[in-house]
Amino acid sequence: MEYFGGTLAFIALFLLNTAICETTCGFEACPAPKLNMINVHLVPHSHDDVGWLKTVDQYYYGSQNKIQHAGVQYILDTVVEELLKDSSRRFIQVETFFFAKWYSEQTETVQRAVKKLVAQGRLEFAGGAWSMNDEATVHYQSVIDQFNLGLRYLKDTFGDCGRPTVGWQIDPFGHSREMASMFAQMAFNGEFFARMDYVDKKQRMLDLEMEMIWQSSEFLKNSNIFTGMLYNHYAAPPGFCFDINCEDAPIIDGESYDNNVDARVSEFIDYVKNMAKSYRSTHIMVPMGDDFQYEDAAVNFKNMDKLIKYVNDRQSTGSQVNVFYSTPSCYLYELHQLKQTWPNKTKDFFPYSSDSHSYWTGYFTSRPTQKRFHRDGNHFFQTVKQLSVLANLSGTQHSEDLDNLSQAMGIMQHHDAVTGTEKQAVASDYDRMLFKAIVGAENSARDALRSLTNLTSGEFKSCLELNISVCAFTQDTANNVIVTLVNPLAHSSTQYVRVPAKNENYIVTDEKGREMFSEVVPVPWQVLALEHRPNDTQHELVFKASVDKIANFLIRVLPTPKNIAEDQVYFPAERSQDELTVETSLVKLTFDTTTGGLKTVEMNGLTENIQQTFGIYKGYRGNNGESKNRSSGAYVFRPSGDIEIVNSKVELTFYNGTRVKEVQQHVNEWISQVIRIYEDVNRVEFEWLVGPIPTDDDVGKEIITRFSSNISSKGKFYTDSNGREILERERNQREHFTPDMSEAISGNYYPVTGQISLQDDEKRITLLNDRAQGGSSLKDGELELMLHRRLLNDDAFGVGEALNEIQYGTGLIARGKIYLILDAVAGKPNQRLLQHQLDQHFWKFFSKSNGVASVNKNMIPDFFGIPKSVELLSLEPYSKDQILIRLENFNTEGNVVSFNIYPLFESLDGYQIWETTLDGNMLLEDVKRFKFAQDGTGNIPSSVEYYHAPHSPLTANSTMNASGFVVTLVPMQIRTFIIQQKYIPS
Repeated sequence: MEYFGGTLAFIALFLLNTAICETTCGFEACPAPKLNMINVHLVPHSHDDVGWLKTVDQYYYGSQNKIQHAGVQYILDTVVEELLKDSSRRFIQVETFFFAKWYSEQTETVQRAVKKLVAQGRLEFAGGAWSMNDEATVHYQSVIDQFNLGLRYLKDTFGDCGRPTVGWQIDPFGHSREMASMFAQMAFNGEFFARMDYVDKKQRMLDLEMEMIWQSSEFLKNSNIFTGMLYNHYAAPPGFCFDINCEDAPIIDGESYDNNVDARVSEFIDYVKNMAKSYRSTHIMVPMGDDFQYEDAAVNFKNMDKLIKYVNDRQSTGSQVNVFYSTPSCYLYELHQLKQTWPNKTKDFFPYSSDSHSYWTGYFTSRPTQKRFHRDGNHFFQTVKQLSVLANLSGTQHSEDLDNLSQAMGIMQHHDAVTGTEKQAVASDYDRMLFKAIVGAENSARDALRSLTNLTSGEFKSCLELNISVCAFTQDTANNVIVTLVNPLAHSSTQYVRVPAKNENYIVTDEKGREMFSEVVPVPWQVLALEHRPNDTQHELVFKASVDKIANFLIRVLPTPKNIAEDQVYFPAERSQDELTVETSLVKLTFDTTTGGLKTVEMNGLTENIQQTFGIYKGYRGNNGESKNRSSGAYVFRPSGDIEIVNSKVELTFYNGTRVKEVQQHVNEWISQVIRIYEDVNRVEFEWLVGPIPTDDDVGKEIITRFSSNISSKGKFYTDSNGREILERERNQREHFTPDMSEAISGNYYPVTGQISLQDDEKRITLLNDRAQGGSSLKDGELELMLHRRLLNDDAFGVGEALNEIQYGTGLIARGKIYLILDAVAGKPNQRLLQHQLDQHFWKFFSKSNGVASVNKNMIPDFFGIPKSVELLSLEPYSKDQILIRLENFNTEGNVVSFNIYPLFESLDGYQIWETTLDGNMLLEDVKRFKFAQDGTGNIPSSVEYYHAPHSPLTANSTMNASGFVVTLVPMQIRTFIIQQKYIPS
């Protein structure tokens, strides 16, 4: 780059004097500490949000600095230049998205210099994912994908030296146990973060428990991982921010009246000594950086050089403080060498509170439509990856389109993206980016399906507005439309399919010409009334389909019109009965026609009084000058007073179909719902529509739905962790400390990515959702989920805008689904397999054809040997002629499951197969992860200990006997494999 023009000669000299093969990364590159001293690991870093107040591009290029002064390209320019000047200097890079963009713009000379810095451990990657992901609202499948993306880039660019060994989750607003588990499964040695409930942190500082061993899984062995909490957020010590955007005094060491060396050194040493009182070891880690710092890195490093020199000079007069440049991995290495014990941690760090009135539980729900779009993006991403493998797509454009979607999804995991805590302009840019990537990847899906079916010129269009019953492809007519269903699951699945259509008489046939039972269902009038919704189609065609991997169904309109939908509509409010009963062979619902609300649910041989209501929390409005005046905002949920239940009489409309029964509820002018049950489906579906939330009374509102029962839950309920393991919650309680419950409602809210449940000794109610939401059980027998938020004040935690989403000139309308299951208590709550099936339901593609469509079965791999409890988490192209497969055992109870993967391997033209860590980029046999001893075990190791692979890694090839391809999975285990395909000449 032109920026380096003045230093190219220096870079050339650096390259000349350091052999290209010199690799001293890893712990060999760590600085040596001193005995009997406080060893201070200074960690230069810059926290670079992948979008927040500015868009990702604005942050990278440094535009729109009137919003926030930040330019990541200049940070990396100057950091690299400064690292080259002094071999003792260090810097950690976290967000791979920004680094990859910058690195691609550099000259070959600069790239070689950067490779040197990485190989020598002077530029180190921490975390290494595409972005620093959130931990409350993300789904584990998407987190794994974005680590695969980032770590693969680092491996391909820098080899083993580019692979991080520690997680650096310094800014997410609370921390999940599943994230810690993923770090352990990726063979990371530990993780560090900077946010923890303020009461918890205060207690841990007193008890010397700021660093701990986290048991990150209830089921997986070797899941313990070292976890550290930073002392002063992730910023430099107060008064020692040497960045050009700070106002702290530099180190003045010349012959000047303003010379401040003695004062600054004393101040720093005092800080270090005070900080050391909160940690157990003689090593402490001091971050030197903050948001978007080091844009002129010479200023930072020059002053840190001086600080290190003059602090260490004090050792000659008896100081026991030793300071040096370091990295988180080097710090953790030294702790591991100490062979001491550490406190235990078993649950998570939710909810996060920063003061008495600031529980950061609002972002669990903020921007609900974007949270759903994020989940849709993941669904389509998994679908296209699988199709790319099945059709063996190898074109450059195909790879580029898939990579663009992968990168867009990686950016969406960022802790100010999926969380909904960004400015509105940035949220719109995220949506634009993801939409563009989906549209691009649709071309890959189309080309794959043209190869996998006989529809060689099929359009294979996706419809992204099916949630409001809109599809441009069927807008004029659904006659002679082929619906191609792709099943991302490992097993054959039977599901009901809904297609926007006009009210006509249809026949649906499968590939063999067999007629599928179908019926036409009216779309609720509240959906039809949505502004800017085209109302050409006011009904949905519903049919039941069974699909192995891909199946085609032909829709035709019969010549004789038959107005089935209108014949079946029924208005129970006109009847004299007090109750309306709606039932299938598996589920029976009773409604109170006086109130219009749900009354009882019967399923699985059980009956329970379950009432559903909608409620409004009024958002607190304050000036944020002190904690008691904190407003409810994008981050914080702070209701003003108790809940206001919507008590208006609910208007009911009943559609009594043959296989689908729908009760349409009109709650008020801006809340409505469809409660739906299907024949042979053992759950109740609630499809809610909320908005525009009114604010004409100058009050922001947060909308929940609540399910009340007689179940005696004794203060306990259960929520998932990022869609995987289930954690028990207890009202007003925490694992390690007594919380400040000044905000008793928001202080009991937890992130619900997939499910929330409660139970007594006999019955259990589980709610499954279609996006991340906040949820709780504020009274025994009650579960609630927050659906939507519209607020008029900012909460003063940085975003600088009220969460007041506007669409078409009025408040945003959101629509989504909740599924309810009533069943008997047997073991711990677990609806994970169903949740996965709901998340990865059939993806629908549409084409025009009046002919019979068929699937090229010979191109579909053999998944039939995979056990029912095991699902296909990933099937995707890894690199040229290589396929990545992840298999997950969804069981939480019972024994291990085993099966032979050889039929799948063979059907994918496999030549070799090997097993990797969870991310897919490190051989499992190479795992050597730090093991730390826990307090109370009576075990103080005499030598350093390590975790290795939890089982014998699978390595096999096509010349071996099939008996060598057996895969065994314990409950909840994920195993990741790379298949090298046989070379097939083009």
